[in-house]
Amino acid sequence: MSESVIADFVGQFNSEVASRGDPIKGRVVLSQKRLVLAASEDDKLTIPLDSIFDIAIGQVPPDLGDFFKSTVTIAFEKNGRRLVAAVEADDEKIEKFGTLLFKAIVNGTETTVKERARVGGRVTDDEFQSARLYLTPGTVEFRRGDDTFAIALETVSDFERTTREIAGASRPVLVVRHMQDGTAVTTLAALASSRKMAILGRYLRREYSGLMEELQNVDLTKDKKEVLVAMYSTGDMEGMPLASILGKDSAAVSMLLQDLEADGLIQDGSDGPTLTPKGQVVASRFLEDVNA
Repeated sequence: MSESVIADFVGQFNSEVASRGDPIKGRVVLSQKRLVLAASEDDKLTIPLDSIFDIAIGQVPPDLGDFFKSTVTIAFEKNGRRLVAAVEADDEKIEKFGTLLFKAIVNGTETTVKERARVGGRVTDDEFQSARLYLTPGTVEFRRGDDTFAIALETVSDFERTTREIAGASRPVLVVRHMQDGTAVTTLAALASSRKMAILGRYLRREYSGLMEELQNVDLTKDKKEVLVAMYSTGDMEGMPLASILGKDSAAVSMLLQDLEADGLIQDGSDGPTLTPKGQVVASRFLEDVNA
């Protein structure tokens, strides 16, 4: 193939297209335009990337058997049929391959983005602008020439898919609520392709669920939540005694701050403790709980 090869490794694979029942060993070759599963020179399955409509890591359809462990499952269209193929390799290789496959499909996609559609509770008059979408480690980037607007996934508090009318046409839109410089911001990103929007949503759900699992392991008592929300609500803490704001003993607040730092939710700054991006997300989520 003339296009650049992104990944080339030996693994096991199976597909609803193949007549064989068990997975077979062979080469897995990913390029900028296609995925090739080659058992031999005469036995190969070529899947154009523009025919792929879903990707799942770690899930195998029952019809493909119980042989697979670490897998990437690819749903694609061929000759008017919707089919599935599964690729297996070791954990590290599969994780890398899955990420590369997502990027190969999504990166460079033309997007219409409104970076700050809402700031706090205020709807802005910002306009949609054209940009190209790229997935980078822990970040979604929107690039316009030399200008790049990036959303760090660890700052995202919520996201959803909806449909809106843009320039007279109904478009699938990704609504991302995230923190930016300590402020809650909503960004809207519209893609012309529903297929790519679905794949982007799958990627974000996977990355975001990993971040949420980390938060679920943090023991957030009512007192810890109150500290986080107080820091989030007051912003710059310089000259503000947190114990007085909370109406708590300073020694007790110091212990809570130590625990929150160990949880990765606050950090020491030059002007005192500040919320980490993760801490900002947690605080924004619990704001209504504390005020209730």
